[in-house]
Amino acid sequence: MAAYEDFASVYDIFMDNIDYDMWIKYLHKIWQKFNISPNLIAELGCGTGNITARLAKEGYDMIGIDISEEMLSVARNKAYEEGLNSILYLLQDMTEFELYGTVDIVLCLCDSINYITDYSDLVKVIKLANNYLEPGGLFIFDINTEYKFKHVLGNNTFADTEDNAAYIWQNYYDEDKKINEYYVNFFIGSDDGLYERTEEFHYERAYSLEEIKKAITEGGMVYEASFDAFTFNAPTETSQRIYFIAREHGKETGGK
Repeated sequence: MAAYEDFASVYDIFMDNIDYDMWIKYLHKIWQKFNISPNLIAELGCGTGNITARLAKEGYDMIGIDISEEMLSVARNKAYEEGLNSILYLLQDMTEFELYGTVDIVLCLCDSINYITDYSDLVKVIKLANNYLEPGGLFIFDINTEYKFKHVLGNNTFADTEDNAAYIWQNYYDEDKKINEYYVNFFIGSDDGLYERTEEFHYERAYSLEEIKKAITEGGMVYEASFDAFTFNAPTETSQRIYFIAREHGKETGGK
């Protein structure tokens, strides 16, 4: 079963502990630090639109891209209910995404990059981001670190229950292959009071700092910086999430 098919219906329930507003504030700080004032933004792996919608409410023109039709369906419904009809949601694989023109910023957050388990595909995504960015535009993305996979998630089992849903998450990290596997059983309540059980497999790859820097260069972009998440401090051996900033390279700026 593809990742996020059944999870899409309860994703926001289980993610209600994430402070998305704080994530947005951090993005603004990054834009200010790197002297960019975006108008049009594309988000890869946008999921149910929690980042995309918040930025749209602030007046940015937004494009949300995701490979999961189910996640996009939730995102579109939320946008409709909130009157955010200007958001363009596209059903696309981020390794092959296409836009109608260039954008000021490409985002890829919530460790969506880790789902790219093949290094050559990672380079491909970076090349595409560079291609669709305005001169001097930024590609901003984050990753879960190997430290998190190895020492926080590890070979453990997690569980959570909400009013109408529950999950049991069995985690396994393969240190040799650098692959973190999530095997998740979902129990989703129905109107008749019964619960339907479904399962999903998720795979994320651990990338080192140097691997990401190399991929940025091979993808034709300029590596600007990496930060321990939500700070402007350099990553450490115990960082659990790292943000990367890469700048578009190769287009003429027109003297701007």
